[in-house]
Amino acid sequence: MKTTVFTDYHIAAGAKMAEFAGYNMPIEFTGINDEHLCVRERAGVFDVSHMGEIWVKGPKALALLQRITTNDVAKLVDGKVQYTCMPNGRGGIVDDLLVYRVDAETYLLVVNAANIAKDWAHICKEGEAFGMEAGHGKELYNASDEICQLAVQGPLAMKIVQKMCAEPVEDMEYYTFRKLPVAGVDAILSITGYTGAGGCEIYVANEDGAKLWKALWDAGEEYGLQNIGLGARDTLRLEKGFCLYGNDIDDTTSPIEAGLGWITKFAEGKEFIDRDRMERLKAEGVERKLVGFKMLDRGIPRHGYTLADTEGNGIGCVTSGTMSPCMKVGFGMGYVKAAYAKPGTVIAVSIRDRLLKAEVVKLPFV
Repeated sequence: MKTTVFTDYHIAAGAKMAEFAGYNMPIEFTGINDEHLCVRERAGVFDVSHMGEIWVKGPKALALLQRITTNDVAKLVDGKVQYTCMPNGRGGIVDDLLVYRVDAETYLLVVNAANIAKDWAHICKEGEAFGMEAGHGKELYNASDEICQLAVQGPLAMKIVQKMCAEPVEDMEYYTFRKLPVAGVDAILSITGYTGAGGCEIYVANEDGAKLWKALWDAGEEYGLQNIGLGARDTLRLEKGFCLYGNDIDDTTSPIEAGLGWITKFAEGKEFIDRDRMERLKAEGVERKLVGFKMLDRGIPRHGYTLADTEGNGIGCVTSGTMSPCMKVGFGMGYVKAAYAKPGTVIAVSIRDRLLKAEVVKLPFV
């Protein structure tokens, strides 16, 4: 298994460790519920160094990105970030990702850890048509093994990070970033987040990770900063209705049926992969839709459970589900036949051969 520059710190802190996307990662420290509520109420730090970072540079950079992503990259300006996805040419999704525009010919793609190799191969293959070369010093460069990343999330997160920065950062806009020193080391500081609780991500070179780690804990002590594992990261994102690749979206799901029509832009001249297929789906409608639901009966939905109508006829499948630490009720997301996707519709979840009622609700949950 791979490790991050922070792995030894997690083990020393008593983390429950497990393999995730080929890395030895912390799943929980003090417990998922405790960590979840810490992020909602104060601040927590996530090691997300397993995420992938890919540079796309040169005069053809924008053209390539307009081809391989669904969102309109031409709308970005320097210092802005965009959420998007890469269609696979078969109606599904290669990955969902973030695009950072440094300047007109320099972009950073942040991709999911489990998909780094797949994404890199896809980008390189598509880049060939634009005459773009891959490798160190080339237009396409996979820097994933050189960069570590900490996500500091929660309502007090930016007060902590401000203590490590010489220039004001507390009022940075959502989905923006800056290149600036953090704790005295060169960093990219971005305001995106996967928790809906506010905060930022800090990217630094691996060799600067230890200095960043110490400075962050020194700054966060007075604010009750806690370590947060991947378990709470999952419950936090689910409460906000954020899709997780491999669960809610994958190579078989289209962005239209996944509720990602808002990042699928049919801009003039943007001939992205699968554009015709996506336009047709948007015009004609989809047979299934990703919805959020809350349990009406007592029960905890889990990935893979069958969704049914109230008569027990199968209508879909749970993609993500658990007990909400904030709402204290079972909840989840899943694909259902389009006729059952309207908020307020009562459906059922098959749990241990029992049909337990649930209600389709509008996202986010909290």
